[in-house]
Amino acid sequence: MGKVIAVTNQKGGVGKTTTAVNLAASLAAIEQRTLLIDIDPQANATNGLGIDSRTSDKTIYEVMIDNLSIKDAVVATDMPFLELIPSHINLVGAEIEMVDVTNREMVLKNAIAEIRDTYNFIIIDCPPSLGLLTLNTLTAADSVLIPVQCEYYALEGLVSY
Repeated sequence: MGKVIAVTNQKGGVGKTTTAVNLAASLAAIEQRTLLIDIDPQANATNGLGIDSRTSDKTIYEVMIDNLSIKDAVVATDMPFLELIPSHINLVGAEIEMVDVTNREMVLKNAIAEIRDTYNFIIIDCPPSLGLLTLNTLTAADSVLIPVQCEYYALEGLVSY
């Protein structure tokens, strides 16, 4: 069963995406089957792995909102052992669209259950907020990495967790 690791911090610009992409690539480099899920509407992890988020039509948005099978959203990358579920700007509205969904904080966890045994590691890059997307990620995760800069205000933001 794959280990699910959330990379999150409510503060932006602390290195969440850089940490998530490099951790996923490093695990893949040592031949660990790794999936990177980009759940940040900015889609920087998606674009950083060479996938154009503007042209992706099967993303984490469709998985969470349209009930697309998570298996159908997985795309290959140029790196062996590393696959990606891309993000899209449509995720900006996902929290509003999920307001009336029963067990809305469990949507991602339930989707990941379908593929969890396929990977050694599932790394999730979160948006810089404590909204429903991050809550879904924290619910699905076995562990959490919280990158911080060694600055007063960055450390103050950590207290909220």
